[in-house]
Amino acid sequence: MSAKSKSSLNWQQISAFRLARHSLLAPTARDPVAISRTLCGIQAQVMGSAHMAVWARAHHLRRADIASALNETRSLVKTLCMRRTLHLVPSDEFPVYISALRTSRMAALMRVMSRFGITQKDVELLNGSFVEALGSGPLTRGELNTAVRPRMNQKIKAWMDRVSSSVSPALTEGLVCYGPDTGKEVTFVRVDQWLPRQPVITEQEAKRILFRKYLSTYGPATLNDMAYWSGMPMTEVREIPALLDGELTSVRIGDRSGLVLTSQFDELMRKRPAGHSVRLLPGFDPYLLGHADKTPLLSSEHYKLVYRNQGWISAVVLVDGKIAATWSSTRRARLLSIEIQPLAKLSKPIWSLIEKEAEALGSFLEIPVEVKSL
Repeated sequence: MSAKSKSSLNWQQISAFRLARHSLLAPTARDPVAISRTLCGIQAQVMGSAHMAVWARAHHLRRADIASALNETRSLVKTLCMRRTLHLVPSDEFPVYISALRTSRMAALMRVMSRFGITQKDVELLNGSFVEALGSGPLTRGELNTAVRPRMNQKIKAWMDRVSSSVSPALTEGLVCYGPDTGKEVTFVRVDQWLPRQPVITEQEAKRILFRKYLSTYGPATLNDMAYWSGMPMTEVREIPALLDGELTSVRIGDRSGLVLTSQFDELMRKRPAGHSVRLLPGFDPYLLGHADKTPLLSSEHYKLVYRNQGWISAVVLVDGKIAATWSSTRRARLLSIEIQPLAKLSKPIWSLIEKEAEALGSFLEIPVEVKSL
């Protein structure tokens, strides 16, 4: 495989392209499913952040629209995906994510489970027991473990005692997914009962689709970016250019090379810097998770203010595609205080746009807001 090679790009072009593809220049994306489809899933380790990631791209939507897509139309589904983290993905693309990621994710799980002497046959027993237990409908994590545990051997019981979620192998295989919450507790459901019948897709075709989608929104990107975003080992990611043979163009990004879809190269070259684009992004927003190299987003001296310990990622103020501040919120009675911590001095026009965004966020959260500078 040899990607076509064309000219160098500057960060202003790349930033404008990515902002547009992320629906961050004009937050008028159609619906939660369309947003998830474009972003290749929305990280949902913290559901409040997932809700705000949707809002950041579609100010007209409300939280009820997301809940409806998950639990009524079931056009969105919550499951484990990239980087072994929770994501909201379109239900009709569920087989793509499962098939593309299954091999690397199951290998990672088996490396841990094998330390307990667990074999592939044991995993099949565990998964089959979860599927059987869910036959009568959704169950919470505790209910599911109570139903399954008596049937497990000592090796699996020892593993179950040490992990936060024994459902991970069944999620990884695409046998179960998350169902409707019960109060503050999540539930699990059988995929064959919750979603429409899923088509069979080969691993190679799934990877081809997934990384074509990724480059469509996050390009240009390096192989290292693709490994970082997907959580796949580099041995698998190196196969991607061959799978997309004839569809890629190699470009220079500063002192390194990256890949972009050839079909989007002209659009990328036409992009001009975004003018005063200001967005409040939640922690774990997809825009912050798409690339290994964070240099275009913020300087190294501010890195730890955003990409914190234990994998936590701060909410940020994005100005023209770069991180200009972090933000947090404090609820006081009937008021939400949004506290801005600038990384450098912000101009009055930027502050005005931040206040406008905060007001829109208050409407989404159905609470008045005030903006403070820390």
